[in-house]
Amino acid sequence: MSSALDLLLQNAAIWRGSESSRAAASAIPSGFTALDEKLGGWPQAALVELIPQREGVGELSILLPALSRLSAEERWIAFVSPPYILYAPALAAAGVDLAKVVVVRARSSADTLWSMEQSLRSGACSAVLAWPGFVTERAIRRLQLAAETGRTLGIFLAACGTPARTSPVPYRLRVDSRFEGMQVEILKRRGGGITAPVHLPLNSAGKI
Repeated sequence: MSSALDLLLQNAAIWRGSESSRAAASAIPSGFTALDEKLGGWPQAALVELIPQREGVGELSILLPALSRLSAEERWIAFVSPPYILYAPALAAAGVDLAKVVVVRARSSADTLWSMEQSLRSGACSAVLAWPGFVTERAIRRLQLAAETGRTLGIFLAACGTPARTSPVPYRLRVDSRFEGMQVEILKRRGGGITAPVHLPLNSAGKI
């Protein structure tokens, strides 16, 4: 009975009053008004799954304003096992302080998850972005706990086209390029409720 209820409550269409205060607390403005209205900003101490629909859609672009803001803090911004070499000029042009950026190269998916968890838990990072491949529910729960412990924004980028599924991750977003910008579909968020896709205008120079 309990497992069936847990499965039901993971549906984004289910709203729980206890979630609303958590959704509103300690959010980092995304830099996009339309996205903040739906999402409430990026959570400061929670895990986000970002799902690009296709390779090379520029999924990091929607994170750049927040990363720029966070790089003004004393803490680090960690990129764990990015699949490509980060383009430093684009980060700098978006206002990200490169002196606050650290890149971790892990040898395996397990090492990537370990590095992400330790970086989140340490409290030394304001944001941790990772590309771990497949992530189990147990790993997601550990990463979420680590994000809460370190008061850190944790983002893991899933494989392109990852299907919708039940998951303990509190935030799930699907992104795709559309009409000189990005379309963001909020699959799951704290506070629940289904929202229409959000279009974020971006010029081609702002995509990364």
